Amino acid sequence: MKIHENILSTIGNTPLVKLNRIVADLPCTVLAKVETFNPGNSIKDRMALKMIEDAEKAGKLKPGYTIIEGTSGNTGMGLAMAAIIKGYKCIFTTTDKQSKEKVDALRAFGAEVIVCPTNVDPEDPRSYYSVSSRLEKETPNSWKANQYDNLSNSQAHYESTGPEIWDQTDGKITHLLVGVGTGGTISGTGRYLKEKNPGIQVWGIDTYGSVFKKLKETGIFDKNEIYPYITEGIGEDFVPQNVDMDLIDLFEKVTDRDAAIYTRKITRDEGIFVGNSAGAAMAGLMQMKDKLKPGDVVVVIFHDHGTRYLGKMFNDDWMRERGFLVEEKPTAADLLKGKDLQLLSVEAAEPVRNAIDLMRAHNIDQLPVFEGGKPVGTITDARLFDAILEDADVRLQACRVVMGPALPVLKPEATLEEVAGNLGNGSPAVLVEQANGYGILTKQDILGKLR
Repeated sequence: MKIHENILSTIGNTPLVKLNRIVADLPCTVLAKVETFNPGNSIKDRMALKMIEDAEKAGKLKPGYTIIEGTSGNTGMGLAMAAIIKGYKCIFTTTDKQSKEKVDALRAFGAEVIVCPTNVDPEDPRSYYSVSSRLEKETPNSWKANQYDNLSNSQAHYESTGPEIWDQTDGKITHLLVGVGTGGTISGTGRYLKEKNPGIQVWGIDTYGSVFKKLKETGIFDKNEIYPYITEGIGEDFVPQNVDMDLIDLFEKVTDRDAAIYTRKITRDEGIFVGNSAGAAMAGLMQMKDKLKPGDVVVVIFHDHGTRYLGKMFNDDWMRERGFLVEEKPTAADLLKGKDLQLLSVEAAEPVRNAIDLMRAHNIDQLPVFEGGKPVGTITDARLFDAILEDADVRLQACRVVMGPALPVLKPEATLEEVAGNLGNGSPAVLVEQANGYGILTKQDILGKLR
């Protein structure tokens, strides 16, 4: 039987997938290392298992021990999964900026989770770094994984991620692009690849509010660079030992907004459901497209799964509240979609009573008047009311007698602003040219589309 003895042996050997639509403007080949295929749905499964196994070999982690770690969620998932198989307990600290889905997932695996404030220095006793260190001291028979400074982290990627990428690309990779947090992925993978080919470029993606880019370019650790940011999984306010600056050729910063937009765009363009750090990586790649040329083979790490961001980047309300949502403003043709396109109208020569009957039957308060296939006027309930009060026999006269000005006529590509502008000038509706006649739009149609 072709089986795995437990879930841990399924870690690694994730697929490399060619990207198409999202990179259509780039001159090169872009491949995504889709780490969501790991059993814990993230690349952190690799290093979590490696850290545990190395600690066991060193006698630091023994049966019945408690694993303690500060995590943004994914490392905790990998540790918790391995802990279940190996018989350890877990206590994790995380920050209040992490998605609720991540915290819920950790608790689903039986871990105790303590949520700490984001906007404090790492040395602050309330930070998730400090709280995890305190818990290690207070908890008997405990071991802190310390993913930031535990070099088993980068070693895991040197032993697995790097060789996989080299083999999957037949050694043709020219660029490695990675969002940088602990530094384990980029340093371990980059070290292996540069040993195979020193010409491979290793590019790191940073976020505004993090120290990496300026530190790489100037050698200066600037605390003024540090401020709270939304992007999850990348950037730091200190320098982990796993970050090997000598292996990283350059850093590119990406805004929270662009990272969020590209997180959604990856799914909608490529059908790959991934998380926030993948969005940051793709946004950064697009910013650096002028550095690429035909023949380049770029591998981008897609770290984790989109289900961990359903309440954030994949939630329209959350995106809209932060001004991140890019919404295409509808055209007149868009506003007509789903609307009954049969235009109710009367001819100028028809008796007014026909217009009355039509308006009553369809519960409408205005009616376009046509002559020779062209709009020449409008009958409204207000004009009818005034006309009938003045002369009841007006019902037998031609509609042109009581009609007012014709409705404005717009092209299908007219913008929302143009439609609204015409409606705001006192017109009860606007007509939109169609291939086989006209459509009609009212204020209610716009409100119905934009609610």
